[in-house]
Formats: sequence, structure tokens, C-alpha cells
Amino acid sequence: MVKDADSEPTERKSYKIEAVVRALNVLEMLADNPGLGATALSQHMGLTKSIVFRLLQTLEETGYVHRDSERAIYSLGYRLALLGERVGRDGALLHVAPPVMDELRDETGENVNLVIREGSDALALVTREGLHAIRIFAQSGRKGPLHAGGASMLLLAYAEPAILDRVLTSKLERYTNHTITDPEQLTKLLNRIRANGYNVALNDLDDGAFSIAAPIYNGAGEVIAGLSIAGASVRLDEPRRDLYIDAVRSAARKISEKLTLG
Repeated sequence: MVKDADSEPTERKSYKIEAVVRALNVLEMLADNPGLGATALSQHMGLTKSIVFRLLQTLEETGYVHRDSERAIYSLGYRLALLGERVGRDGALLHVAPPVMDELRDETGENVNLVIREGSDALALVTREGLHAIRIFAQSGRKGPLHAGGASMLLLAYAEPAILDRVLTSKLERYTNHTITDPEQLTKLLNRIRANGYNVALNDLDDGAFSIAAPIYNGAGEVIAGLSIAGASVRLDEPRRDLYIDAVRSAARKISEKLTLG
């Protein structure tokens, strides 16, 4: 149906959840006025003390609010600091990485993926589709395992000991006949990845696919992401393999340098 240009716009339906809005208002109020108690917060916000208390208790249990038990006052919790750190890290990556990824895609013709770790999962943060007629394409937002795949296994190799232990002691799912599911064998491969400074994965996550990944570092020298190219295994002959390794490592270094310079 075509609407007349002068007709009134249709009113947009609101899906706002009032309890969520109130919780966010509590956080904003504590950001501006740290050290308030439940009574003072209820007066500032025009809500009953029982509602504010339930909101504070929920936010405290989830780490978004901290309660000083001696004085019964509240301040922002550690979870907000973690979220702020995450926004800063991924925000910088999303600003710096895409132009370099475009260059890498144009140079190799292969799919290019920027992958980060979320707990015990790998997350494709940004992707660039390759130029070949036959390609292996991962969508942004796709989650996968840490023990299979080029960038995923690279991130596992550089993960802190607690993450390594969690993955190595869990049941390792087999995705293809080439997926490594033996913890001892996987540990040896992770050591080799760290020694080489890159990872080449063949057919371990998707049959007929390769992935070559290199680490991206922040200014503190920590690995915060993996950059990879991926495509059909039939294209990965020895000369191209060496060229791709150099190309991915060079692009990852370029992103790391831009992040360091800030």
C-alpha cells in the first residue's frame, strides 16, 4: 500500500520493558551519585523503596552493582568495568581492522575473518567474502569451538591457563575426520602454534576447507584476536601456502601496530 506523502506517520509500537529501563536508570543514578542507599535512590527516582531494593539486589547478584555491607550504600560493580573494557577493545578493532581486511581479501582472493574469543567459544567479529567462485564463507556473529579452525585454535594457543585447562579437560567434539580430539595431541599442536606465531588448519572444522591465522596484539602485548584467511583446500598448494602465511602475518602485524599507536 502506498501512503500519501502528507499523511500522518504510523505511530511506532513500543516494546520497552519497564523493569529493564528502571534497572538502567539505577545504574545511571549511581554513576552520577555513587554511595547512595536504597532509600535515597527511591527518593531520587520516584519509585517505592521495595522496587528499588529488588532492582539493587538483582544488579548486585549479577555484578553490576556493589553494596558496601557496613554502610548499606551502593556503587557501580565490576561487570560494568568489564563491559567498558570489552567495548574499548572491540570498538578499536572494528575501526582499525576492516580496511586491512579488505586489502588482504583483494591480495589473496580468499575469505578474511576477524575472530575473538568469548569464554570457551570463538566468535567471528567481522568477515569479508572472498572473490573465488567456490568459497567457504563464515558470517559475522557465528560462534564456533576453540579446538578446531585456524583462528579459533590460534586463540586457544594464546589463551590463559584456566581457559586451556577448561577446553583440554572437556569433551572435544569431532567435526570432521581431521578434528583433533585427543588432549595430548592438541597440546602439542598448541605449543607449535605459539612457537610458529601462526596456525594452518586443514579440514578440521569443515571438510574441504583451509584456514591460516595470525595473532593480533594490543598495546600491552596481549593477543586479543585472530586474523585468518579461509577457502577451499584444493587451492592451497605449497607456494600459495607460504604466500598466504606471509600475507596474513603481515596484515595482523599492521592491525596490531595501528592498535598500539591508537
